[in-house]
Amino acid sequence: MTLNKNNLLTLLHDILDEQCVGCCGEVSEYQQIKRLVKNMMANNEINDEQLLQLLPEIYNYGRQGENAQNMEEHITANKTNLETWMSAIENANLH
Repeated sequence: MTLNKNNLLTLLHDILDEQCVGCCGEVSEYQQIKRLVKNMMANNEINDEQLLQLLPEIYNYGRQGENAQNMEEHITANKTNLETWMSAIENANLH
């Protein structure tokens, strides 16, 4: 089954939300974040300018999280970013 843009955005939002609320993450989640962002950027499906500018940041968050020694610290340091990204995803998903 192929996921459409809204499915990808919803999945990305859910992973980020889970990490933000639970303040923990798995290496596999960070890898999934990277795959989702890479897929969205490659397919040029995102029309929302704000989200387009944020996707590289979200990708870097995934890359850094994948190698983080302390997942909780990584998430806490990015809490404001996570909230910004989730808000941008919600807005993009409405269009």
